[in-house]
Amino acid sequence: MVHVALTLVLRFADVGVATYVSLRVVGEPSRTVTWVVEEPALVSTLGQLTSALPDTQGTETQRDAVERAVSSGPFAEPDTERAVARALGEKLIAADAWRLLTECATSPRATLFVSPSARLARVPWSLVAQPGDSDDRLIDLVDVLMAAPPNIVHAPRASVGWDERRDAPRLLVVDPRVPGQRPDSALGSVLGRPSAETPLARHLAELMARQPVLPPVNAAVELFRRTDADRLWLADLLAEAPSRLLYIGHATAADGDVGHAARSALHLADPHPLSAADLIAMRLPMPPRVAMLACASGADYRFDEATGLVAAMILGGAQLVTATLWSLPTAAGYRQFAPGAGDFDPMADAIIAVDRAHEAPDAGRELNRWQRERIGQWRDGDPQATPLYWAALVSFAVDGAR
Repeated sequence: MVHVALTLVLRFADVGVATYVSLRVVGEPSRTVTWVVEEPALVSTLGQLTSALPDTQGTETQRDAVERAVSSGPFAEPDTERAVARALGEKLIAADAWRLLTECATSPRATLFVSPSARLARVPWSLVAQPGDSDDRLIDLVDVLMAAPPNIVHAPRASVGWDERRDAPRLLVVDPRVPGQRPDSALGSVLGRPSAETPLARHLAELMARQPVLPPVNAAVELFRRTDADRLWLADLLAEAPSRLLYIGHATAADGDVGHAARSALHLADPHPLSAADLIAMRLPMPPRVAMLACASGADYRFDEATGLVAAMILGGAQLVTATLWSLPTAAGYRQFAPGAGDFDPMADAIIAVDRAHEAPDAGRELNRWQRERIGQWRDGDPQATPLYWAALVSFAVDGAR
């Protein structure tokens, strides 16, 4: 007997003060489960999550937020992280839904697509734990991907599959130098001083030995802190039809809680950031896979109209986009407040994991596999497997990509 992998969809909708939820198995409507999350439960649970994240709150500086998240927040220790994960699992997912998810935990592994509401846009679904004593996470039962907003999925767009492009060069945009910004300023270097001996430089050198890359360089260290990496440079390289795009750098969210997703932007070696609206207007042709390792680059769902950076990449042709739910502390920031961190570089660790996953046949599933590995290490007490990094990573998929 041939077993076909199931696909499930978990959808949230904020209606007034309540959030309505449904979990369905694609092709099996009779198994659909629905429930309501009342506002008091939502507010208390999201408050716990917010206190764990390295995004600023109130009058905090960015340094304050990183110190809190790394040294004293709920994600600083496995026991307190587990408490948040269980609260999320108990308050956001009904018992009947957990039963359905358990029933669908088959081989081959089922895939769950999550479509959160604006209030739940920063929930790290890979981390959410099943209520009880087992500490099973959602990602232990199913592969977890993000659903793209329906208006984006159904919009006219051209796309090319990974199998058609897999032999083309990889386009690497690595920590471009933003004009007028010192290396230690808010829009300075996210990776620190370039060196051929860093873990990321060594990884990219190994990639270059196996695959062609764009821009053409003689050494991996030449990819870092480029001053020519502006929007026209990017457009020219995208026109060469690369197989995938890796962006590592700064992103800015859109004007806080009352902003527009289209104002979310990537920072290149340009006087002005490249917004989602700019990307859509320029009609830049995106490769089938895009990774954006930048502050809250996957924040599309925070807004009523989810037309942010992820949407711009999908409208440009991407079928799988990996992004982050919150700001990732730099390696220097993490080491400053993490006892015993030594030379470990958690930022590079996450970037390398994403880059390797995007070489696999199913990039989103492969990233999930790495996240499960990290969860196991975290459970075993390894502080280097901090969820501040692996739990922030999500992949949005369309057109059958996994």
